[in-house]
Amino acid sequence: MQGKIALEEHFAIPDTLMDSAGFVPDSYWPELKDRLLDIQDKRLAQMDRHGVEMMILSLNAPAVQAIPDAARANEIAIRANDFLAEQVAKRPSRFQAFAALPMQDPDLAIKELQRCINTLGFRGALVNGFSQIGDGKRPVYYDLPQYWPFWAAVEQIGLPFYLHPRNPLPEDCAIYEGHPWLMGPTWAFGQETAVHALRLMGSGLFDAHPKLKIILGHMGEGLPYSMWRVDHRNGWVKAPPKHKAKKKICDYFNANFFLTTSGNFRTQTLIDSILEIGADRILFSVDWPFENVDHASDWFNSASISENDRLKIGRRNAIDLFKLDLGETTVAGQSIHQAAE
Repeated sequence: MQGKIALEEHFAIPDTLMDSAGFVPDSYWPELKDRLLDIQDKRLAQMDRHGVEMMILSLNAPAVQAIPDAARANEIAIRANDFLAEQVAKRPSRFQAFAALPMQDPDLAIKELQRCINTLGFRGALVNGFSQIGDGKRPVYYDLPQYWPFWAAVEQIGLPFYLHPRNPLPEDCAIYEGHPWLMGPTWAFGQETAVHALRLMGSGLFDAHPKLKIILGHMGEGLPYSMWRVDHRNGWVKAPPKHKAKKKICDYFNANFFLTTSGNFRTQTLIDSILEIGADRILFSVDWPFENVDHASDWFNSASISENDRLKIGRRNAIDLFKLDLGETTVAGQSIHQAAE
């Protein structure tokens, strides 16, 4: 498929580069470093070669979220966002941007979000999970009351918030002790992010702000498979839920969440996600530079789904969600309009 739009695609600035050093063996670090710091050359060549028309770019992880001092976090977020705006301005038809935000201070996060959207023309925000504050040993999650004014601002802007993974803090990793292979994208990323998303759903946030749009990567961090059990627990026991939300958790998942294919290139998982949340709420992504564009594209181009769903997931949903001004493309040799007929 030509004209794909990918939206979990990362870059780094020198201040945040080393945050990504531990996610590959040392022998791979020179290549990953080169990929992270490049935007206009190797990345663009990969896009051209594999039918990716546009990437929506975001800062690497955990970056801003791992800086306990709010003023310093704000400084790095502004620096990264200004750099990204300059890069997008060089090729706005190929690149767009997500804002990095200093969530350590909700007021600062609102201010930077509004600047990025209203002044820099960004398409939403991507935040790398919980933020550290104080001595850095305390994770702060965004279902807490102090963040609700931030969510009101996100809802008012009308663009999505991408909740991206990070590892739990060392103090919270007892379950992984002796099994470091479970950290990162193998398992801990997904579990950490899924619990954060469930906290948002169960807090009543979406009752107060029903138009919020939250994106999860990696085909939903395992949540589509679990939604029925989250709501029903022991099916024979009739007891009211203990969360504050007024509806079933799956109702918020289906109404307020979107999923991407980033770093999860398996057709069975894609079909399960389509059955749970619908093809209108799934979007193509790669997870460059941590995954390969060819791996994502080759799989997606041949995945056993309908051509109409391929067009939605690969392109059309992103155009609608991010209000992109893009023209026609082709799927299986047909134009965007022909393929939909």
